[in-house]
Amino acid sequence: MDVKKLALLIGALLLAGVSAFAAKTMFTGAAAPQAAAAIAPQPTGPEVLVATRALPVGTIIEPDSFRYQPWPKDLVEKAYFIKGQSDLASLTGTVVRVPITAGAPITQGSLVKPGDRGFLAAALGPGMRAVTVSVSASSGVAGFVFPGDRVDLVLTQDVTGGGDGPPLKASETIIRNLRVLATDQRTDNQVGDDGKTVVVTFSTVTLEATPKIAEKIAVAQTIGQLSLSLRSIADNTSELERAIAAGEVSVPENADPKAEKQMLLAIANRPIDTDTTVTVGADVSRFQRRTVPAKADSGQQSGGQPSAGGNYAPRVAGPVVRVARGNTVTEVPVGGK
Repeated sequence: MDVKKLALLIGALLLAGVSAFAAKTMFTGAAAPQAAAAIAPQPTGPEVLVATRALPVGTIIEPDSFRYQPWPKDLVEKAYFIKGQSDLASLTGTVVRVPITAGAPITQGSLVKPGDRGFLAAALGPGMRAVTVSVSASSGVAGFVFPGDRVDLVLTQDVTGGGDGPPLKASETIIRNLRVLATDQRTDNQVGDDGKTVVVTFSTVTLEATPKIAEKIAVAQTIGQLSLSLRSIADNTSELERAIAAGEVSVPENADPKAEKQMLLAIANRPIDTDTTVTVGADVSRFQRRTVPAKADSGQQSGGQPSAGGNYAPRVAGPVVRVARGNTVTEVPVGGK
């Protein structure tokens, strides 16, 4: 092979290589530019206190209700709680006075502390009322009832009726699941030097109730003696289950889980004045009465027949019909009323 042919062959190979490289570049194209995600600038200002969840009016602040979060320095207000300048322990037990959305800063004016003016009104739930009852050391669980606890209200009375003999002694649980708002004039718990809650006796207790239940409590105080019965924390769940089983609560289908949870929580925390329980003297001692003493009548002296419970009914001449009303039996002449 001569030199001329060899040069042509080498030239052809070089041209083929350049063409192949150009074709590859044209078809594959250059690598698409990568779009780098812009990193949001982190606030460099101080950390302020924000709400971890929505806090409606009347919410009692707990340690998990807030957290610190960095906040732009130019947007920090004097009313904010700033890390290093605020005592978080003093906020526990305060009540929300204005609604706070989740993630929003908590301001000093949005909270009211126990003892401040307007605290009790802010602590009341929507549509609820505050009613105060007088208690003693024995009827007030010896001071072991604190604001935030839940109690049952027990009414004890003597029912004299109109007859002879000792009165009927009766005790009745008239209201259940009442929230304690204050004891005497204190809306918070006293803490000793060792950090434990101090047990202090009190003479009055302020309870949260509906308007109708508040009326019942006011009347009950004029009838007999009221006593507090401290409830277990676990009783709220059992009350909710009872209400659902009795058909008092209807859970809508396809309801929002959050809304359903809030509804069930509100039902579990409401005071209840139905399905009351009663205990009379005979349930405690065989020497006590079971019924109200009825008024003695002339039938006892004229050979009348004793009715149930030891009460005499007058004897009527002629054909009669005996009518039983509870434990009392009366004789009604035929054709009479």
